Amino acid sequence: MTSRSVTHPAASAMLRDFASLAKPRITLMVVITAAGGMFLAPGSVPLVTALAMLATTAAVVAGANSLNCWLERDSDRFMTRTMDRPLPAGRMQPKVAMAFGATLGLMAVPLLTVLVNPMTGALGALALVSYVAVYTPMKQRSSIALLVGAVPGALPPLMGWTASTGTIDAPGLVLFGILFLWQVPHFLAISIYRQSEYERAGLKTLPSERGLPAAKVQAFLYTGALVICTVLLYTFRVAGPIYLAAAIVLGLVFLVVAARGFRIEEREATDKWAKKLFVTSLLYLTILFAALMLDAIVL
Repeated sequence: MTSRSVTHPAASAMLRDFASLAKPRITLMVVITAAGGMFLAPGSVPLVTALAMLATTAAVVAGANSLNCWLERDSDRFMTRTMDRPLPAGRMQPKVAMAFGATLGLMAVPLLTVLVNPMTGALGALALVSYVAVYTPMKQRSSIALLVGAVPGALPPLMGWTASTGTIDAPGLVLFGILFLWQVPHFLAISIYRQSEYERAGLKTLPSERGLPAAKVQAFLYTGALVICTVLLYTFRVAGPIYLAAAIVLGLVFLVVAARGFRIEEREATDKWAKKLFVTSLLYLTILFAALMLDAIVL
């Protein structure tokens, strides 16, 4: 066996670990929502600028995710879905992950500012700092971290909007609001059916701090607020009747699934409901944005 044949698998494994730090599925979702914000905004963005915006935004998110993995390397060992990440599994030195994340973030924000515009760069910096320096450490102190973490998670479509307009406008804030509100029932569902794992890892969640009934109420209320917020895109004439119909139907389905949690008391049944709520939230957002894009293309 040659040294080259041994090195190639090792190099591939190392690249997979770096990609894992960046959390590619989350990064991809961010890129899609940012692209959606640009597409819906008035005016047009030059192709080079649009590509630069998406690439640098992806780098901001990848850097933030990598630093999050670095900060949570100890607690990740206690959760099934995170224990095989490069740091808790011992496949990568912490300082390497920290350097990788910091390099991505520190390079991406200035590039976003110069290549796109200062407003979008400022929002990118806010997303990076709030996620790494505020949200991540707060997860071990308070369940309010969920709302704090929803801010950087909701910024990408607004960044896409400002990439086109250079300003923060009401429709852009509605896009931000939709992503912000959606994250609450989505992550509450996860925190319910993975409650024991979060507790072992020392992370604070609403089900652990205030109980399952409070978590169910919050999931329902934020879903209701989300449905109202989605209709505002039609009010501001960013979307048309196709989107409006989809938003209403999808919102009612999401609300019904969220409301069913009130009738369930047994722990096993509650976990099954939470998993259904989680899947519903994913389908809801996917179909909602698909309807939004279809509406914009057709009309």
